[in-house]
Amino acid sequence: MSDTKTRFYITTAISYPNGRPHIGHAYEAIATDVMARFQRARGRDVRLTTGTDEHGLKMYQTARDQGRPTIELADEMSGYFREMYAKLNISFDHFMRTSDPAHHEASQALWRAMEANGDLYLDRYEGWYSVRDEAFYDESELQGEGEARLSPQGTPVEWTVEESWFFRLSSYQDKLLALYDDNPDFVRPESRRNEVLRFVEGGLKDLSVSRTSFDWGVPVPGSPGHVMYVWVDALTTYMSALGFPDRDGEWGKFWPADIHMIGKDIVRFHTVYWPAFLMSANLPLPKQVFGHGFLLNRGEKMSKSLGNVVDPMELAERFGVDALRYYLLREVSFGQDGSYSAEAIVRTANADLANSFGNLAQRSLSMIFKNLDGKLSADYAPAPDDADLLADLHAMATERLPREFEQLAFSVGIEDWIRAVFACNQYVDGQAPWALRKTDPERMRAVLMTLFQAVRTLAIAIRPVVPAAADKLLDQMGIAEDARDSAALADTDWFENLAASGFTVVQPVPIFPRLELPEGEGEGEA
Repeated sequence: MSDTKTRFYITTAISYPNGRPHIGHAYEAIATDVMARFQRARGRDVRLTTGTDEHGLKMYQTARDQGRPTIELADEMSGYFREMYAKLNISFDHFMRTSDPAHHEASQALWRAMEANGDLYLDRYEGWYSVRDEAFYDESELQGEGEARLSPQGTPVEWTVEESWFFRLSSYQDKLLALYDDNPDFVRPESRRNEVLRFVEGGLKDLSVSRTSFDWGVPVPGSPGHVMYVWVDALTTYMSALGFPDRDGEWGKFWPADIHMIGKDIVRFHTVYWPAFLMSANLPLPKQVFGHGFLLNRGEKMSKSLGNVVDPMELAERFGVDALRYYLLREVSFGQDGSYSAEAIVRTANADLANSFGNLAQRSLSMIFKNLDGKLSADYAPAPDDADLLADLHAMATERLPREFEQLAFSVGIEDWIRAVFACNQYVDGQAPWALRKTDPERMRAVLMTLFQAVRTLAIAIRPVVPAAADKLLDQMGIAEDARDSAALADTDWFENLAASGFTVVQPVPIFPRLELPEGEGEGEA
């Protein structure tokens, strides 16, 4: 494996913190974290970047309406995102705030590079702008009439007139179309790629990339009174987090990004504007932008007016972080919209984690503790059923699940994992080690040793999704912290070495408690 293939760089969208984080932020963060943990387990040197996009008119207006400095609002709101990432066990390497001086330096370096390429010019902007989206829209894209005009996202737009720097986006149409043609996986999934193609094929107009009506942003170098359009500096966060423009540090090592993980509503900014900016600056382009779907609350899009916006911190507190992480990736086909509800989380967590995997681990370790005094031994005679089960689990953990996770098909990989759990439970019921204790103690020992190995494989395979619970289980099994990855699954001597070490299983502690719905919440549709 070459050195470049051992590196992996993945980012979440840089969240706009004019409000507290919602379940959509949590969903994206969890999916990105699972991919980062999965790649680390595969032996890659991983960097995961997240952060907050704190500039723009929306933040300025929100702070003004609250009667306080914008940086004070940004400090508070950015803190809530950090709190969420900590609560949800997000293993980020860099949390970048666009208000950081280092980020200003990076954004200005990108600006100068685009300017040096002749792609920036000063003119007057007149057009429709959505403060909520921080986006410019063409007349043809709007919905409604007169004062009730709305953007394609359904957000209000207002007519804006001001002096502005423009980026020659129109000159990049053919280059972008060539990019999509030469790199079919640059935009994923396919539905997002088709949307982007249609937009670019329809013709591109030059983009206004500075504002003069407020001063909360990155100053445009050499142009007093101008601050950068929020998306210019927001997108640069993916590089400033790695130390750009310093090319000798992490940026030089990890750029370009392997995956930008974003919501489907901001695909245009990442797959049209961003690659055009980078082309202009003569910088490498990210390898892939993946636009995931929305989470719907019982099938409805969340909004404050409907009163169905859910705090992810509350869900994690009620149902447990790992149960929430597992549910979101198990039940939602990544890339598509998905629906969730409290009762669906409870139902899935209980069926898969508590009743199936948790119960398998608990009774396997308990039987070893009670019937064999916790002693492990590798000198048993395996039957064909034992070898077949372990071979199938090994194929799941080293081939089938990794193949799906590499493609971000989390739900497909997890489905294969839970099938392997079911197979183990069927094996237990079929072998009936409790009966073998009296009729064939040696066969019982072989069955229990097989189960110990099976549980370890299952725990390592699902560890990127439920890291805290998997580690709690592997701790009880005597598996060293540095032996919980793909390389460990390839070690054929691990069980013999563990048994020879004298490790003994003690009375196990359950890792997945059964969940109950809070009073007043009945069964409903997922």
